Amino acid sequence: MTARRVARLVLDVGIVGAVLGLSKYHAAIVAVPAYDFTESSRFGWALAYVLTLAVAAYGVGLPDLPRTLRSALLSSVVAAAMAALAISVVQLVVGDALLPRFVVLGGAGLLVPWYVLCTAIALGGRHRAEERDRVVVVADPAEVALLERDLDGFAERPAHVVAAMAPAAAGGVGPAAGRPLVDLVHGAGASVLVLDRRAQLDERTVAQAAWLHERGVRVRTVSLFYEQWLGKLPLAELERVSLLFDIKELHSGRYLRLKRMLDLVLGGLGLVAFVAAIPFVAVGNLFGNRGPLFYSQPRVGKNGKEFAILKFRTMVPGPGGESPNEWTREDDPRITRFGRVLRATHVDELPQMVNIVRGDLSLVGPRPEQPRYVAELAEKLPFYEVRHLVRPGLTGWAQVKYGYAGDETDAMEKLQYEFFYLRHQSIGLDVRILGRTVRSVFGREGR
Repeated sequence: MTARRVARLVLDVGIVGAVLGLSKYHAAIVAVPAYDFTESSRFGWALAYVLTLAVAAYGVGLPDLPRTLRSALLSSVVAAAMAALAISVVQLVVGDALLPRFVVLGGAGLLVPWYVLCTAIALGGRHRAEERDRVVVVADPAEVALLERDLDGFAERPAHVVAAMAPAAAGGVGPAAGRPLVDLVHGAGASVLVLDRRAQLDERTVAQAAWLHERGVRVRTVSLFYEQWLGKLPLAELERVSLLFDIKELHSGRYLRLKRMLDLVLGGLGLVAFVAAIPFVAVGNLFGNRGPLFYSQPRVGKNGKEFAILKFRTMVPGPGGESPNEWTREDDPRITRFGRVLRATHVDELPQMVNIVRGDLSLVGPRPEQPRYVAELAEKLPFYEVRHLVRPGLTGWAQVKYGYAGDETDAMEKLQYEFFYLRHQSIGLDVRILGRTVRSVFGREGR
């Protein structure tokens, strides 16, 4: 197990131990009269606080993103404060002390130094981890260039391409051709070998790969390497694999119920934030965004059903007061001064809490597109409609990995991440995506 994973495990164990330990101590020693914590309603809320702390820690990048202990301390304070504030707001809205302040504040205070310790563990093994995966690729130059580009900006696991070889050269020619692939892998000190389809069909190449595998070199297909190291499925593989995996939202009733429950709970809390934001947005519009407060736009949802998505308006209204329907770029000149503030803080997304509670959207899923773009992409990509088998999301794996889709090329790129999400749907992945979204809001990753 790597230092990074050890640090993550130690952090999670610390969160559970701090919250449940303080809750048990409060119930037995501090409270008058004492009560049985595990038999009380506070046990469930303590678990909710554990989840909130874990998401907040992941959201600010703990324990693996901070580069120094000083930045780790700042991130730790922010994460603990965010979680304590969130549970306090819930208690204020509900009008009941769901958890004692002793547990809420005590847990946040205890976990700040714990987070720093976990970050120190991750920092101790980071250099070795970053140098761990040295990759040799047997593929055409264009495929190698794409892999290098993605590893440079979108990698889930640190790696870099140290050498590459064309499929025709890997197997060698004639009885005295030697073992060019073995020589290349050993000469580069590689730990991972990636083979494209042509290389997999060549017996000499496969025989060399098998010999390397027996000696500790990990061997992957291009598709599997994309999935494990980059968190996406390559475009060339999408149509071939589109029917070869279960989609949890379609094939698992338990996951579907749990996800909907999470949507209703967090969407309900989001409605409170939405209502509270309305007067502030209205005042801002007077100075830097004159026009309607909201705009709605048709989007394609689950099973191809259209719905109207709701947002705070951020662009100059078009003819008749409507917002434009063209692709939006991050530096789009149509965005108003106050609209840029709304987008930078993600406040423009708050009205979509109405869509979430209503069931048009989920918290996590493929981002819904406009009907005319869906029609264009579905015509070019016969497997594009697979993304509509699940409910679209306020945020998603493609959003946290790639960001905006400003044209059809970007949409094709994002589709590769969406297929990865469909293939790996789970509550754990959904929570991970929510955490990365929080990280994005606080500026550690681009929108």
